[in-house]
Amino acid sequence: MDHTTILLADDSAEFRGGLLGMLQTTSDLQVVGEAADGEQAILIALQQQPDVVLMDINMPRLNGIQATQRILHTSPHIAVLMLTMFDDDDSVFAAMRSGARGYLLKGALKAEILRAIRAVSSGEVIFGAAVAGRMMHYFAQYQHVVSPIFPELTERERQILSLMTKHLSNTSIASQLSVSEKTIRNNVSNILNKLQVIDRAQAVVKARDAGLV
Repeated sequence: MDHTTILLADDSAEFRGGLLGMLQTTSDLQVVGEAADGEQAILIALQQQPDVVLMDINMPRLNGIQATQRILHTSPHIAVLMLTMFDDDDSVFAAMRSGARGYLLKGALKAEILRAIRAVSSGEVIFGAAVAGRMMHYFAQYQHVVSPIFPELTERERQILSLMTKHLSNTSIASQLSVSEKTIRNNVSNILNKLQVIDRAQAVVKARDAGLV
């Protein structure tokens, strides 16, 4: 049977021992080395060429993110799975930028760790449940951040243009926005100039074509 070979990189001998004991209970996973710091991890990875490196972030001499970059520079086929206590956004995204294929927290259950090792060794990218939740929250903050239609217009001008597409007069728009009709006339003039059209009708056509309704 082919084994998935693993390098354990963590500055805690006790934690490495726990991982080693867990992995020795499997028939398809084999530990081929242990490293207590980032420099050792690079050296052993170069020598042993493991399929997977279980990498801590906070280690002496060289941290796990720097070590990951160095390992993947010379051995891009190695899958690095971060196994760390850090769950902050900076650490997670720094790890992903370094080329890590997965990110788990040290409190992960045995089944989750084993599943993640097998997943990254087969080319998948995987995150622990807690980390995945943080990433979903992070990206949710930006899901509605898109380039506005007609970015040359101010928000108020886009609002007025939208009302113009409903064939509202300056008087009606002024009443709806609780501003003077003169203010609306000035805004409409600015809109025509910025959109480079000669009248309201052309502005409305351009707005509808762009999806501003």
